[in-house]
Amino acid sequence: MKILIDGDGCPVIDVSINIAKKFNKEVFIICDTSHNFSKYKVDTIVVSKGQDAADFIIVNKVNKGDIVVTQDYGLAAMILSKGAYAINQNGLIYTNENIDQLLFTRHISKKIRNSGGKIKGPKKRNKEDDLKFEKALINLIKIKEY
Repeated sequence: MKILIDGDGCPVIDVSINIAKKFNKEVFIICDTSHNFSKYKVDTIVVSKGQDAADFIIVNKVNKGDIVVTQDYGLAAMILSKGAYAINQNGLIYTNENIDQLLFTRHISKKIRNSGGKIKGPKKRNKEDDLKFEKALINLIKIKEY
């Protein structure tokens, strides 16, 4: 099992890397050229800028049983279809049972925005959010190891 991090806009990179090291898991950060993650001593795959460029690399690199950290519902759906696991920055584990509703909600929100409507954004991130993510990722790793 390896952990792949969708590094474009991910607020839990440090937490993910620390947990991966604790459980002796290989970790990769995949991001586009607008990000620099060379400070981390992990494998970083940098792709050219472009819509979903990093997502396609992640999908091609992920294997059954791997874990992907992403806030992208579309990417999560592709990950699930490959038999891998996906978790977001708040500790929500994407499943076959919740992904359709999440994708539908994203679609409706986009329609509202495209018609000039406003959608309330996410609340400001805090330490409790990081702790929730940490607990969920650790539990996911432990469950999948057995």
